Amino acid sequence: MRTMQDWLDSYSSDHQNPTNRLFHWLCVPPIVWSVIALLWAMPVPTAFLRPGAWAVAVMVLAFYWYWKHSHRLAIALLIAFALLGLLTHVLFDRLGAVSLCYLAIGVFVVAWIGQFIGHKFEGRRPSFLTDLSYLLIGPAWLMAKLLRRLGFKQTT
Repeated sequence: MRTMQDWLDSYSSDHQNPTNRLFHWLCVPPIVWSVIALLWAMPVPTAFLRPGAWAVAVMVLAFYWYWKHSHRLAIALLIAFALLGLLTHVLFDRLGAVSLCYLAIGVFVVAWIGQFIGHKFEGRRPSFLTDLSYLLIGPAWLMAKLLRRLGFKQTT
């Protein structure tokens, strides 16, 4: 099994250009939010679940995957998921499911366009085109960088 550091090192090798890195800082968090928002707005059987149940389920699964690879990153990403979930809950209450979906789709499209522009500067294809697991690594890569800036040195 690959370690988290193996994943992060591989991802870093595909993201050397400073402009591409900037685009990732600007685009990956909105992409994560838009996925949470789209899942939040999905209908659930209201007799058993509340709005947001699908989003919470996916966040728990992602957390589990991160936890298997790095406890520190998993906890940091769980905090980020909680904040994004709280934001989404507030937006869902204010906008409703349909408007939240439209907003999330717009953010998703614009942010992915930004990602591909960043990769034009890089001169490389996005990592997820070789392995879909890299869709989980992008947020972890940014969080690992943030944790290092805050003084945490290891990803495990």
